[in-house]
Amino acid sequence: MSTWWKDAVVYHIYPRSFQDANADGIGDLVGITRRLDYLEWLGVDAIWLSPVYPSPMADFGYDVSDHCDIDPMFGTLVDMEALIARAHRKDLRVIMDFVPNHTSDEHPWFQASKSSRDDPKRDWYYWKDPGPDGGPPNNWLSRFDGESAWEWDEATGQYYLHTFLKKQPDLNWRNPEVRAAMQDVLRFWFDRGVDGFRVDVSYRVMKDPDFRDNPVNPDWTPDMDPSFRVVEQHTKNVPDVHQFNRWIRSVVDEYDDRVLIGEMNLKIPELVEHYGTPEQPEFHLPFNFRLVFTPWEADNVQALVDEYEHEVPDHGWPNWVLSNHDQPRFATRAGREQARCGYLFLLTVRGTPTVYYGDEIGMENVDIPPEQVQDPWELLSPGLGLGRDPVRTPMQWDAGAHAGFCPDDVAPWLPVSPSSATRNVDVQREHDTSMLHFVRRLIQLRATHRALRRGACRTLSAPDGVLLYERAGEAHCFWIAINFRGTEKTVPLPESAVQARHVVSTYMDGGDVDNTGSIDKAFVRLRPNEGVLLRADA
Repeated sequence: MSTWWKDAVVYHIYPRSFQDANADGIGDLVGITRRLDYLEWLGVDAIWLSPVYPSPMADFGYDVSDHCDIDPMFGTLVDMEALIARAHRKDLRVIMDFVPNHTSDEHPWFQASKSSRDDPKRDWYYWKDPGPDGGPPNNWLSRFDGESAWEWDEATGQYYLHTFLKKQPDLNWRNPEVRAAMQDVLRFWFDRGVDGFRVDVSYRVMKDPDFRDNPVNPDWTPDMDPSFRVVEQHTKNVPDVHQFNRWIRSVVDEYDDRVLIGEMNLKIPELVEHYGTPEQPEFHLPFNFRLVFTPWEADNVQALVDEYEHEVPDHGWPNWVLSNHDQPRFATRAGREQARCGYLFLLTVRGTPTVYYGDEIGMENVDIPPEQVQDPWELLSPGLGLGRDPVRTPMQWDAGAHAGFCPDDVAPWLPVSPSSATRNVDVQREHDTSMLHFVRRLIQLRATHRALRRGACRTLSAPDGVLLYERAGEAHCFWIAINFRGTEKTVPLPESAVQARHVVSTYMDGGDVDNTGSIDKAFVRLRPNEGVLLRADA
């Protein structure tokens, strides 16, 4: 069976914000299809789409009302099939989001479930009687507002569980009919050519079967996320979540060359348990978010690489990500001057990289005026920095009024960054030293050199503020040196790298392997915020 996903560069598209093709200010599938030529030029191997299913959009598509169709906002099932077909003609794989933890409260399943205690689908969701005090059954909290995760239904006299919004009731995967129905959802899309799924909040799907209270968090303070008032011991990563992983992996393995990616914000020792075992495999790629939540410092990143390389089992494969649709963009979090260094790391460290749309041109968070806020998390918990709108703004294609995302006379669903006049795809394609060309160059190097995809990875001793690591293959050996500081650094190289050649620098000012000589010295000098890639024959 192919393991294409080990070699792939995955490009994450937030469909509402990528390209508007029908002039309504919202991105759509036809828009994505029209931009596949750009993604082919960039050199990525797969696209991952955030949800495009029918939805009331209480949480922008993560409240699904029909798992086997496309929301009219994004197009039609025919549009989706056309996107898959054209992507495949360009050797691009298509990965979709799978949302198993909950549905919309407008889903026909939930409408039936709440209609009567006797309805056959009653047990498809979690329904509980009031607790001893007449209130919610336990102290579980909603992730979005920190209030009870239980919503009272007057008509049937019970509470239902919602980990997120009350319009997102949680599915009961302990019910075999739920499992069968959701497994059939996977088959529906696999039969239409989808190459894999990223599974939304996979580690939250199973809950404590005894519905025990979560422990109170003694370290919580009012300036923190209100849902952190309890420690989620019984509502995430419970022991039998691995059974859920195996249920869905069994469907994936019915098909050839498919990939399963699990979303879970876990520390590395817990994360790697979600690979399963060779005999009982789970996720091909349990998503590794550690870089997203770790301050961008050389010592921190080296420690993560060392720990991850040590913990990933032989049957597992690493993966890395710098930004996504829920967390600050890398160029904002680490600083614009480190944006290229971050992508040098992402595209040369061992493991499958995921590029968030727009990061390849250095897009940053966009300030959203209060009257234009869309995200329910920010609306329900304002002022705590939890809003996700700033990282979901329209892709910056050109210098037009709305950056080429939608017509100039149409208002986009979120405001475009003021920087789009100068930071956009068109401008950067015209400049060979731009970040866009730097990222494209790295993707080309990955595709050309097996050592950068499959080679061994080990970190090396380096001066304070510098990360140095090696990728070793049968034909070539590469060394990557990254200066995290705004001052020059002189970095000693291992003896094996003395005859190495410069391949590329984040400065993009002469790092072409075909016309530069060897280093022929025992060190490399890094300019402020510079990263370099060196190569020697093995």
